[in-house]
Amino acid sequence: QVQLVESGGGLVLPGGSLELSCTASGSIVSIDAMAWYRQIPGKVRELVAAVSSKQNTTYSDSVKGRSTIVGDFSKNTMSLRMNGLKPEDTAVYYCNAHVQTKYGYSPPSGFWGEGTLVTVSS
Repeated sequence: QVQLVESGGGLVLPGGSLELSCTASGSIVSIDAMAWYRQIPGKVRELVAAVSSKQNTTYSDSVKGRSTIVGDFSKNTMSLRMNGLKPEDTAVYYCNAHVQTKYGYSPPSGFWGEGTLVTVSS
């Protein structure tokens, strides 16, 4: 019903910046919220940042102050800019969305992208 495609991952030097983007497509009527999660192998997937249709934002303590999430739900897109990247930011980053589709609302956990790898290393 809904597909989420992430882009922008890659190898970044410590202290560097990158911008992740996510585009949603499919049977979307409206988007209520989009978010970025990340997962390190062997660890639980964690919320990084989220933005609502009212542009309310939330950030994890680990990225607060050095990250900015922006949602343009008129275009079904979301981006996350992260500055001052650290090796501990290395993870697979997943896009998540809670949407109203032509066939009903998204599952409780929302829809997920396949993830994009971010590696912070010198």
